[in-house]
Amino acid sequence: MGLDHRMDPLHLFIALGPLAAYLLLVGIFNLRKRPFVTTGARDAAALGVGLGGFAIAGPMELFLPEAANRWFPGGVWILLILMYVLCLSLLVLLLRPRLVIYNGRPDDLRPLFANLFAEIDADARWAGDCITLPSLKIQLSIESQPMTQTIQLVSAGPNQDPVAWKHLEKAIQKKLRKQESPRSLMGYSLITTSLVLTLATTCWVAIRHQDIAASLVDMLRL
Repeated sequence: MGLDHRMDPLHLFIALGPLAAYLLLVGIFNLRKRPFVTTGARDAAALGVGLGGFAIAGPMELFLPEAANRWFPGGVWILLILMYVLCLSLLVLLLRPRLVIYNGRPDDLRPLFANLFAEIDADARWAGDCITLPSLKIQLSIESQPMTQTIQLVSAGPNQDPVAWKHLEKAIQKKLRKQESPRSLMGYSLITTSLVLTLATTCWVAIRHQDIAASLVDMLRL
């Protein structure tokens, strides 16, 4: 490859662009007035997309099959990106059921969880931070990160009912509609980091815009 990629604006933009978007999204979740609930699958998929730029600018280009690229110039990238998406999808499907709550403080939400679990399952049993809901065939543990105000409800045990987890997600979302939380300082940090990355990559692309075309041709092996 003819270009030095150590400070290549194209590769920098490809690597940091999706990550900046991911940090901005998570930062917005942390600045909401109310906790935001999502599934572990969606959370992992968003992280995978955010890190996808590093995969494209790093391993994909490094291990690009040159022989196949000579037969299908540039089109091999479509197959590589498709393979990354398929691997990410497989990983997401293999993950245990999990719910992620952004901008939620454990001290505020634990009483809410106690009331909710009692409502949806009269036989709900607590053991420390672990809860068993026999009628829903759900066993989970509550994991909290006070610094980031993030709470995760992680399945415990192999026998889990995915339909019941969907029902639990909707029940928690309904409960949290009236629950207010102070905005997390982590949200401001994430949004600031995202804006800095975006500004830095945009400025570098603007300064060295004349190298973009040559770098793209070199990257695609055209």
